[in-house]
Amino acid sequence: MRASSSVAGAIRLPGEPCDLVTVPARQGMEAVDILRLREGVGQVLHDGPCDTLGFLVPPGTAAAWDLPGSACTQTFQPGPRPLAEPPVSGTGWLVPPEGAQLRTTEPARLRAALGEAARTIEAVDRCR
Repeated sequence: MRASSSVAGAIRLPGEPCDLVTVPARQGMEAVDILRLREGVGQVLHDGPCDTLGFLVPPGTAAAWDLPGSACTQTFQPGPRPLAEPPVSGTGWLVPPEGAQLRTTEPARLRAALGEAARTIEAVDRCR
């Protein structure tokens, strides 16, 4: 499975720089639930057709990100923007800044949640 780059499209990040991990929406939704229940989730975007989700992660994450089925885009475009406006064109907030427990999701926790989400989806699909 390969993550779509829809969410990673035209990145225009404001304020503090951060990287963006994109994953297929189904896996991403499971990971959001896992993170909300356990460690805390940062801000999360969805693309227009909801094919992919994008997790904001600390800058520098892209340099070492290698999780199959996902992509991490390096971003370095600080600048002011309204808080309510998503930092990537063509996206909306799944977890907006005011609903996030953290500004960004910690990469190791995200990696673990995505792995658990993939295993959950695989188990559910086997039972069908």
